[in-house]
Amino acid sequence: MNARLYLSAPASWPLWWLAAMALLLPVRLYGLAHAALPDYDSVRNWQIVQEVSHGQLRHLFHHGSPAFALVYAPVAWLTTDYRVFQHLNALVAIAALAILSRLIARLTLLSDWQTGLLLLLMGSSVFLTFSGRDFTMSSWSLLCFAGLLSTYYARLARPGAITLYRTAGWLVLGLCFNYKFLLTLPILAVLEWWRADGLLLRQGHWWRVLLLLLLPYVVLGGLGVMAGLRWYMWPAIYYKVAFPDAANAAGRGATLRPDFLYYLRYLWDFESGLIWLGLLGPLGQLRKLRRGQLLSPELYLAGWGWCLLAGMSLLVKAPRGLLWAYGLWYALALLQLRRLPAWVLVSIVTVAIGLNLHRIQQQIYAYSPSSYPAVAAWLRTHGNGPVASTVGLGLAPFRPATDTVRVVMHAAELAALRQRGYRYVLLDAYWRVTNVAHFGPLRQQPVLAAWPEPLLTSPLLFLEHSEFTGLSYQETLRHQQAARQDSIQLRLLAL
Repeated sequence: MNARLYLSAPASWPLWWLAAMALLLPVRLYGLAHAALPDYDSVRNWQIVQEVSHGQLRHLFHHGSPAFALVYAPVAWLTTDYRVFQHLNALVAIAALAILSRLIARLTLLSDWQTGLLLLLMGSSVFLTFSGRDFTMSSWSLLCFAGLLSTYYARLARPGAITLYRTAGWLVLGLCFNYKFLLTLPILAVLEWWRADGLLLRQGHWWRVLLLLLLPYVVLGGLGVMAGLRWYMWPAIYYKVAFPDAANAAGRGATLRPDFLYYLRYLWDFESGLIWLGLLGPLGQLRKLRRGQLLSPELYLAGWGWCLLAGMSLLVKAPRGLLWAYGLWYALALLQLRRLPAWVLVSIVTVAIGLNLHRIQQQIYAYSPSSYPAVAAWLRTHGNGPVASTVGLGLAPFRPATDTVRVVMHAAELAALRQRGYRYVLLDAYWRVTNVAHFGPLRQQPVLAAWPEPLLTSPLLFLEHSEFTGLSYQETLRHQQAARQDSIQLRLLAL
């Protein structure tokens, strides 16, 4: 049985897999040294990591991901260069895919060369490449998901306390990095119901697992209390995300927004056609299902992908909603094709990887060079000082630590900033990306200097913010097309 072979297989280091990792490095890191942090959250995380490194824990539970700030805080003792953090996060994303590919290879008995091919196929995913170049918790989240996927299949194949608690451990770690790990709970509940072995309810396992899940909330919550935070600060983030008390700056108030075509449109427009084979191919195995039996590795992987797609289609959407599913679908596509002769398999997958690399060039590399350093250089020559910026924080990593980049959400806020000594406002086209269109008066003012910022016209960046804006797939791309008509994205104005 594959499960027994998987559980007993040695953790080797196949040459083809290592070679694939080496080839994936330049794909992920190309042009990153000249790219800015792509979004508000990335810059904010970079700032919070520095705060935590100095013992300031006020924002430790920002986005419900305290482990992210804690794991990078020691790096901030050595450097505050955002590029170091960005590159480290990119390496974590590669490690996550490497672990996921090894898990799938052991689970499905892929040969060494097939494992290397799998890693390259998964690693050339357009969205996984895009998300692997920011400074958010996505990379660590993917790594924790790979660990959870592995240990939970072991729990299904060999029910016992050890495999159950290892699964709980990965779940706990994932929750420390990303509040969206809560969305794995209903999927795990469905899989537990399907396995129907009663393990969780035997010998008090359920309350021990519950205590393990509560442990980080007690420990890190206690750390927050010592820093002057409310004890409920971390779980309160979950409540606020699920039940926002007011509409955000873009006017989006609801968390639920059913749309079962959003992600399918994204897959059609941006990812390889092979991903459809992975998404739909395992459907033929459903007729063999019997409750209580161990799922085949293919159906186990497909079940996670299908549940993620169904669940995320009910919520406000962005491509990162399926972060954990892209790799699974590419892997399932390769598993469908491995019945073909080796040369046919290699040919098809190589072409798919090549086309993905072409899309990466068009959708990622082409938008990478940043003009924020030029904005910072202009400000240095004209006297440093605090600067207002329309919604975006992209300028902050290029400014002296003593200066302030103050985000404004409405032009009406600028009068008070002028009285506080702000001399300039950067009309940052990030307001278009976030659909916070309260800057009409500024767009009529004379411009002191102006620069292009290609990233602020990227379709992927716009789609990633549709969760914030609440816009549909088509509406988001219409906004992106309108933004592309403007050749200038950064305009510096006198305040």
